[in-house]
Amino acid sequence: MKKTPISDDWFSIQAIRARFMEPSGDPAERIIQIRVNPISGRTSRITFSRVNEKEAGAERLPSPPPGVRETDRCPFCRPQVLAQTPQLIPQIHPAGRMTRGDSLLFPNLFPYGAYSAVSLFDNTHFVEIGTATQSSYMDCLINCADYLHRVNRHDPSASYMAITQNHLPSAGGSMVHPHLQVHADRIGSNHLRFLYDRALSYRHAVQRGLFGDYATHEINTRDRYIGSTGPWVWLAAFAPEGFFEIWAVYPGRTSLIDLEESAWSHLAAGMIRVQKFYRSIHRNGYNFGLLAVETPQSALELRAVMVVRSNYAPWTRSDHTGFEVMLGDMATFSAPEDTARLARAFWQ
Repeated sequence: MKKTPISDDWFSIQAIRARFMEPSGDPAERIIQIRVNPISGRTSRITFSRVNEKEAGAERLPSPPPGVRETDRCPFCRPQVLAQTPQLIPQIHPAGRMTRGDSLLFPNLFPYGAYSAVSLFDNTHFVEIGTATQSSYMDCLINCADYLHRVNRHDPSASYMAITQNHLPSAGGSMVHPHLQVHADRIGSNHLRFLYDRALSYRHAVQRGLFGDYATHEINTRDRYIGSTGPWVWLAAFAPEGFFEIWAVYPGRTSLIDLEESAWSHLAAGMIRVQKFYRSIHRNGYNFGLLAVETPQSALELRAVMVVRSNYAPWTRSDHTGFEVMLGDMATFSAPEDTARLARAFWQ
């Protein structure tokens, strides 16, 4: 990582040219951009020649998934949710499950770490992308933060925390019923450990926040800046590691367990706007993630990430190919600057 504050020279773009002969015999040339993520140093590729490609299953918003009316078979729908889901240990919450508005939180029956929970938005079995209410998102997020706050008091060593969402099976969701996943553990994931170290190194080098400076740079250049909701700054990722990747940065804030309610409301408002943008390009699946390391010395400012996924619909292909899985570079089709331009319409 550079030992200077974030500036234009952190944003590296290289263009490479692929030359070949068309079937007609005419010479052809295609431009591929390779961008370096200023935070991670990882490269991603933008293959502009595919931007107008007609993606199967994305000509229009797909129909709802099968079984959207079979609420009596869903373990997350009432009344069966109270009989088919586990309960928290009394040391975290004596009532066994946590509520906030219509949100209901309980342990994950198939945990990914020491503290793994599920937070439902409400009793709605299926919610089309971009149609959720801001209050349902806010209550669900606050329920997650309250749970993580309780975990922190019970076990301060479980400092690596995350709130995530997989919307529909194409994004990895095992349940159609919308929900957030909540994670806390003493052993950090790859991204959490790496980002924690990066942010701390940057603070030691320039005495400022890494993501705060990143957001300031993007606001000043305007190329990928989308807008703001309260304290959250929304940006198209410079070197995307997912399709139509959008970030929300809260400059200067490193803890999510004591975040004010208004901040959660503003985050929810932006998340729904991003979903509406994804809906406008006929996509129905997405992932969301918000990471934090809850230690006094943490310099990792809050950053939420949203990426669209392949549609959950017949005959759609995965957005991860051998290039991403085996070579480790994400290959997308559209420029982040175009993502920002299209998304700005939902911030007007």
